[in-house]
Amino acid sequence: MIDGDTIVVDAGHGPQTVRLLGIDTPETVHPEKPVQCYGPEASAFAKRLLTGRAVELRYDRERVDVYGRWLAYVYLAGPPRVFVNARIVEQGFARTLSIAPNLAHRDQLAALERRAALAGTGLWQACT
Repeated sequence: MIDGDTIVVDAGHGPQTVRLLGIDTPETVHPEKPVQCYGPEASAFAKRLLTGRAVELRYDRERVDVYGRWLAYVYLAGPPRVFVNARIVEQGFARTLSIAPNLAHRDQLAALERRAALAGTGLWQACT
């Protein structure tokens, strides 16, 4: 685990950094930015959700970013099968971040973000 939207997985040939597509959690480890409001909570939530769990990676149009990280939608293998990117937004730990051409879940994530914001969930209450 690196932070709330960047994880490390063992893909069978060593560790690989994966950036979760469509979401942006507050910063906790950025070398040029301070820890942001609700960043530690977002990182802790992702860690609790993912540590020690088998995941399935689903790619969009681009598979790797300019930093060499894999770009993926992450699912807990289940059961139950959980769309991790959506769960993080739904629980108020992230905002959406849609960067073309990786837009497969843009509408779904945006709807979850609206609901979390209207309900004052997570960062929507803590960071106003």
